[in-house]
Amino acid sequence: MHARTWLSVLSFPLVAAFTLPVLQQGEQPRAQPKPGVKAPPQDPLAGLSDIQDVLALVQQNYVDPPNMEKVVSGGIQAVLERSHPMNSYLSAEDLRLPDPGPAEAGLVVMKRGIYATVLAVTSGGPAAKAGIQPGDVIRKVDGDSVGLLSAWALERRMFGPDGSTLDLYRYNATGDLTKTTLQRQRLPKAAVTLKQGTGAVMISLPDLNPGRAAELKKLLAPVEHGQTLVLDLRQCRNGSAEEATAVAGVLGVKGTFGTLQEAGKPDRAVAVVGTGTPFAHLALLVGRSTLGLPEVLASCLKKGGAKTFGEKTPGLGVERSRFLLKQGGAVELVSRRWVGLGGEKLDRQGVAPDQVLKLTDSDDALAKVMAALQAPAPAAPAPAKAS
Repeated sequence: MHARTWLSVLSFPLVAAFTLPVLQQGEQPRAQPKPGVKAPPQDPLAGLSDIQDVLALVQQNYVDPPNMEKVVSGGIQAVLERSHPMNSYLSAEDLRLPDPGPAEAGLVVMKRGIYATVLAVTSGGPAAKAGIQPGDVIRKVDGDSVGLLSAWALERRMFGPDGSTLDLYRYNATGDLTKTTLQRQRLPKAAVTLKQGTGAVMISLPDLNPGRAAELKKLLAPVEHGQTLVLDLRQCRNGSAEEATAVAGVLGVKGTFGTLQEAGKPDRAVAVVGTGTPFAHLALLVGRSTLGLPEVLASCLKKGGAKTFGEKTPGLGVERSRFLLKQGGAVELVSRRWVGLGGEKLDRQGVAPDQVLKLTDSDDALAKVMAALQAPAPAAPAPAKAS
């Protein structure tokens, strides 16, 4: 029997063994089954008694002696990914690995089965110079199939020593698998930038890491708040909830920022204390590279009345936690989810713009947004006449 078949056999009991203890912390009230619907088994761990028999059968009946450690770890990883592609299994050896290095390839990828999708590309970085774009599909990394790598291992491959190389095998426009070699480099910290227009100003935020709110406040201090502010979040990714709420506060937001959901705990509304003066008009630019906490920020500002342009965000409003295992390894699980002020689950639907606006690097984004804001709204369809 092929190894993948054994992984499928192992998947169900391993789901219970490694995910239910985390996701079902504490006893929660069980909903009564609807009439005509068969009730689920009372014991969520039913079936685990078969796991030793299955492993013994693999060991005794496989044609060649299998590597049982790989069989088990591969089964665990397959189970974790069925729950969420960002979940990962780390062996004890993985936890002892040194830091890969300070240089990076300049892109963010998301594993999706045997492929990886490029979510974001850093402007001026190695990936951008090689012509890699968001949406590109990667099949192999340094000759290794993406399907054999966990999300943690895949993300780690993007980093390394300064000057080291990374081989990506990706599909081109004709569907052929082509090899692209990138040379990792240390990328400077991107700054918050300001562009002044006629009656409007555009701020571009590269991330929501510590210090961004202070940079934003300093840039906006001399700006006339009676004009339109365009907040560009198209390349904004990563960051902390603390910094995201601080940025919202600088923009004059008060009240709830979003709701954080965590297994076994009550939903927690995260508040914003407004410290800044709101602008007369606020517009947002979002896109496929608006990832994580920036999506929550965009949802908050949109609900507050900001007109939103660009493309739909990926829906990665989640946070991961690492849980150590008794045998020395660990699992990284998506354990928290953000819910927007409109009730939207930001790990699924993302933030949809009010108006789709596809921009290229050569476009004047501020001018395009202002033109869209000033364009007359489309007329509502006339009511149908009664027959």
